[in-house]
Amino acid sequence: MPRAKGGFKTRRRRKRILELARGYRGGRHSVLRSARDTVERALTYQYRDRRVRKRDFRKLWILRINAAAHAHGLNYSTLIHGLKKAGIALDRKVLSDMAIFDPEGFGKIVEAAKNA
Repeated sequence: MPRAKGGFKTRRRRKRILELARGYRGGRHSVLRSARDTVERALTYQYRDRRVRKRDFRKLWILRINAAAHAHGLNYSTLIHGLKKAGIALDRKVLSDMAIFDPEGFGKIVEAAKNA
């Protein structure tokens, strides 16, 4: 029985891993075994952190909205409750941007939430 060397499939598999390892230092970009370990770890972190980034941004938006609401005499939860009662459907990203770049408009929204 002839010896199977892998050929095309093996080369393609190795090339894909080493291509993902470009820019790594030392043997991590050229030695297949260490490159594979590093790439697998990097892809795991990448997958996880795409979700963590969404959580972090939501936390940041809530902090900004809370600070701006305190400047108008409300806290975050009261503001959000008032917005829901008033029927104002703005998400936290937009409210955060308004608090930074349009304080007058944010103040009007806070007044609408207070009156609801």
